[in-house]
Amino acid sequence: MASHPDFVNYVAEQLRQAGVIRSRKMFGEYGLYCDNVFFAVICDDQLFVKATPQGEAAFPALPKAPPYEGARDYIWVEDVDDRDTMTALTHLTCLALQEKPSKKRRK
Repeated sequence: MASHPDFVNYVAEQLRQAGVIRSRKMFGEYGLYCDNVFFAVICDDQLFVKATPQGEAAFPALPKAPPYEGARDYIWVEDVDDRDTMTALTHLTCLALQEKPSKKRRK
């Protein structure tokens, strides 16, 4: 089941304090970017944030699950009404992802 644009917009609004949030439609679902860092996906109207050691350490109680079949585990944010948790997790995740060396695509 594809995610609804209204849900995507709600999540983006909840995260506005984390930075500039934009969504991009991907394969019928959505990818989320914060300040141009790809950090999460929305699948079936559920938010999944990329798992990083920093995010997992700060929020050990949040469950992990793959957002779609064959995917790695992401941190599953069940309560998208909890703006403070979502903002803090997004901030930590994006900082961690920016520190990682980027993988260069092969030509």
